Amino acid sequence: MTRVKRGNVARKRRKKILKLAKGFRGSHSTLFRTANQQVMKALRSAYRDRKKRKRDFRRLWIVRINAASRQHGISYSQLMGSLKKANVGLNRKMLAQMAVLDPAGFSKVAEMAAQSK
Repeated sequence: MTRVKRGNVARKRRKKILKLAKGFRGSHSTLFRTANQQVMKALRSAYRDRKKRKRDFRRLWIVRINAASRQHGISYSQLMGSLKKANVGLNRKMLAQMAVLDPAGFSKVAEMAAQSK
């Protein structure tokens, strides 16, 4: 059986991990074993937080819509329910943008929701 030399493969694998660990503090970016642990942890966190970001933004939009709708004397749930009845196809992201950047437009949407109540 012929001898298999793995130096190239092992070096490539280690360099790949150390490249991913660039910018980590202390020996987490230079020593392979600790860098490998930190990279695995970072990738786990990145995967988890990509899902979490969607939840966080939705929560933020809901808070903004709720605050703006309460200024017009209607709660968030009443606003969303009446918009659904009125077949208004604005999603939460757009409603939150309107609440922040275009209060006049949001007030018209809130009035329309109050009428279809």
